Amino acid sequence: MKTNPTRYSSAVGEIWVMATFKVKYCHKIFDMQAVRELTNALLNEALYLNKIRCTKLAFDADHVHLIIDRVLYNKIQIAKKIKGYVAKKLFELMPWLKKEKFGGSGLWNPAYDIRNVNDMGFYLMYLDKQKYSGTGQKMLTAF
Repeated sequence: MKTNPTRYSSAVGEIWVMATFKVKYCHKIFDMQAVRELTNALLNEALYLNKIRCTKLAFDADHVHLIIDRVLYNKIQIAKKIKGYVAKKLFELMPWLKKEKFGGSGLWNPAYDIRNVNDMGFYLMYLDKQKYSGTGQKMLTAF
């Protein structure tokens, strides 16, 4: 049990969730290192600007997973704040990506998965097994 809970102006505590955002049309854009690195930076910027703590972030070829503290946001707000910011900035910085891969449509699939983390160890291990995880380890299928 945590004895030092996080404090906000109107609440005390944490709600850790795993958020999964999939790229529209299942384009494998995160296999491109430049796109993946820029998206990683933009995700971290969006989290920072919205004061959302992230304990781990990992990419696969066509989706990203984040373990985040929901803070005071509901799931819809989290998806909008993160996905909207990243898509806007990514397409501003890489306009060719929108034109070549998405034909002018959006970056993210409108569906998303945000689920409560009931076993942090399990979810951290799951993210470590993604194609591009923060551990530097790669799945055999990445080669």
